[in-house]
Amino acid sequence: MKSPSSIVSEGGAINGLLPIDTVVDLIKAGASLSLAGRKAALDRLPAGNWIAGTSPYFMTAQGGQIVDDDVLFVTDLGAIGTVTFATYEAHELERISGEAPDNGLALAIIPGGSACHTEFAQNAANYPMAFMRPTVGWISGHDLEKAGHTPWVYDGQVAKAFPDRVAVAQVTLPNGESPLIEIVNIFAPDGGDVIHFEETSFTPEWCTVNGNRQRFHDYVLARGLQGCDLPLVGNYGGAHVNASLKTIDTETGTVELFAPVFPGVDYAFAAPVADYADDFRQALAEHPTAGTVWSCNCILNFTFGKLEGVAIGGAAGPVTFGEIAYQLLNQTMVVLRKE
Repeated sequence: MKSPSSIVSEGGAINGLLPIDTVVDLIKAGASLSLAGRKAALDRLPAGNWIAGTSPYFMTAQGGQIVDDDVLFVTDLGAIGTVTFATYEAHELERISGEAPDNGLALAIIPGGSACHTEFAQNAANYPMAFMRPTVGWISGHDLEKAGHTPWVYDGQVAKAFPDRVAVAQVTLPNGESPLIEIVNIFAPDGGDVIHFEETSFTPEWCTVNGNRQRFHDYVLARGLQGCDLPLVGNYGGAHVNASLKTIDTETGTVELFAPVFPGVDYAFAAPVADYADDFRQALAEHPTAGTVWSCNCILNFTFGKLEGVAIGGAAGPVTFGEIAYQLLNQTMVVLRKE
C-alpha cells in the first residue's frame, strides 16, 4: 500500500492524505487548510489557519479508504484563493452566505445531528444570497463501527472542537476566476409512485401517494424499502435532490431521514443501482475535470456501494454524512472546480 504522502498529486495543490507531522508543519508555516480525519488526530494539531471535521472515510485516486489516527485529509485552500475563517452558531447560519465573498465561495463543515445540521437543512435555500454566493461543504460524522461517538467540527484558529457550531472558510478567488459547484447524483426516480409530504420534516408521518393519503412508514414497508439503500428523489425544477432513509422504527411507526422533505415537491423512490462505482465513473466522465480542487461523497454511497478499495475517479475528498452544494444533499457527490 502506498504511503499517505504519495496519495497527494505531484505538481498540484494539496488535496489528499498526509501524515500528521506534515500537517503540523503546514499549519506552522501559515498554510490555510481544510482538514478531515479522526478526532484523535485532529486533537494533536496546533492553532492556525484551518478548519476541520471528523470522518475516517475518504475517496482517493486509489479508491475508498478508512484511515487510522496517524493521517489527515488536507486541502490547501490558499492555493484556491484568499481565505478567512469563522464559526457560527445555529441562529447565525444565514451569515454564511451573507458574509461570503462576491467572487468566491464558503466552504462549511457542520456537525452531524446538531441543531446547526437541522437549521441548515431546513432553511439554507432561504438564506441571503444563497444561490449567488455558493456554499459547499459537508456534514461531519464518526466511525460507524464505534457507536455513540459524536461528530465534531474544529475552529483551527483556537484549535478547539465543537459539536454544535459550523466551521467556515470564506474563499475569495482571484480576479478572472469563478467557482463551479457540480452535483453528481447517480440516482434517478423509479418512474412509479409520486409522493408528496405535508410539512418540512426529517421524520414525516404522513404522505400522499398518487393522491392517496397514508402513513409514510406503512408505505415504505409495503414497498419493501426498509433496507434504506434507496433514497427519495425530489424534483426541484428538473434537478434531482435526494433525501435518504436513516432509520425505520416499526414499534413507533417512525421513519427518520438524513435530510428533510419539503411540501410542494414531487418525490419518488430511486431506481436500484446495480454498480455504484461504474455509475459514478460514467457520470464523472460527463463532467469537465479542468480546475477541480475538492470533492466529497456520501457515506451511504461508500457503504452500500462497497467503495472501500474501489476507485471511481474524480477529485479526492472526505466521505461525509451529508453533502452541501447550496443546500443539504444526501447520497450525492459534490465537486468543486474553478475556472
